[in-house]
Amino acid sequence: MARKITSKQVWKNYRTISGHSGWVRSVAVDPSNTWFCTGSTDRTIKIWDLASGRLKVTLTGHYEQVRGLAISNRNSYMFSASDDKQVKCWDLEKNKVIHSFNGHLSGVYCLALHPTIDVLFTGGRDCVCRVWDIRSKMQIDTLSGHDNTVSSVLTRSTDPQVLTGSHDSTIKLWDIRYAKTITTLTHHKKSVRAMAQHPKEDYSFASASTDGDIKKLNLPKGEFSRNMLPEQKTIINAMVVNDEGVMATGGDDGSLWFWDWTSGYNFQQTRTMVQPGSLDSEAGIYALAFDVTGTRLISCEVDKTIKMWKQDELAT
Repeated sequence: MARKITSKQVWKNYRTISGHSGWVRSVAVDPSNTWFCTGSTDRTIKIWDLASGRLKVTLTGHYEQVRGLAISNRNSYMFSASDDKQVKCWDLEKNKVIHSFNGHLSGVYCLALHPTIDVLFTGGRDCVCRVWDIRSKMQIDTLSGHDNTVSSVLTRSTDPQVLTGSHDSTIKLWDIRYAKTITTLTHHKKSVRAMAQHPKEDYSFASASTDGDIKKLNLPKGEFSRNMLPEQKTIINAMVVNDEGVMATGGDDGSLWFWDWTSGYNFQQTRTMVQPGSLDSEAGIYALAFDVTGTRLISCEVDKTIKMWKQDELAT
C-alpha cells in the first residue's frame, strides 16, 4: 500500500535569489542559522541573510570556480575549495582569507570538516583526499587509492570517520589513524558525485551516481541496505537529509526529488523553473543544503540563481 502524503510533505519554491553572474556550485549554512554562503563559477563567494535572502557581502580571492564550502561550528572560520587547486580559510569576523592550504595538484571538488576535531578533508581531480590540521595549517595525511576524481566526502565522529565517493564509481571507507582504506564499495556502476547522512542517525548513509541510481548503505561496514526507487534517471549532483528524515536529491536536468529516509519512498517529484531569459538546458541543480531547522531547503542552480524551498502547509 502506498504511503499517504501529508500536506507537510509537499515542498514548494518560495524565493528565488539572483546575484551571481555564473553557475552556483556550492552552498553552506551557518550553524547559527542566520546566514548562508554560496560559491559560483564567477569565482566569488556570496553571503546571504537566511531570513530575507538579501546579500550581505561578496568575497573574492579564488581565480577559478568555487566548488565547495564548509562553515566551522567550532570557530569563526569558513573554508572554500576551488578549481584553482587552492583551499582557503576565511576569517568571518574580518571577511578575509587568513590562510591558503596548498597541496592539491589539480582542482579541488569537495571538502568537509570533522565534526569533533579541528581537521579538514578535501578531495579533488588529483584522485586523493587530503587531510589538514586547521590549527597548525599543515597537511597531515593523504588518503590515496581512488583511480579518478574524488568528488564527495562525508565525515563522522565514529569509525569509519571518513567516506569518499569518486568518479571511479567506488566509495571508500577510511581508517584515518593509518591513512588506509578499510573497505571499497562497488555498488554503483557510474561516478559517485553525492553522498548524504542523516543528522541524527549514525548507522547509515546514502549515495547517488551519474546514472540516477541512489543507494542506502549501512555503517560501519558499508553493507548494501536498499535501492531508492524509482531511479531519477539523470546525473545526481547533490543530496541532503534533514532531522525529520526528508532527503532531497538534485539533478542535472533540474529535477528535485524528495524521499522518506526510513522507507525509501519517493513522495514528491518536481522540477526547478529557469529564470526568464535562461535556456531550458540551464535547469540544473549543483548543490543543496537544508537550514539548521530542516524546514528550508536551498538549491544552487545553473541559471545563476539560488532557490529556497519550504513545505506547503496548504497543499492537498
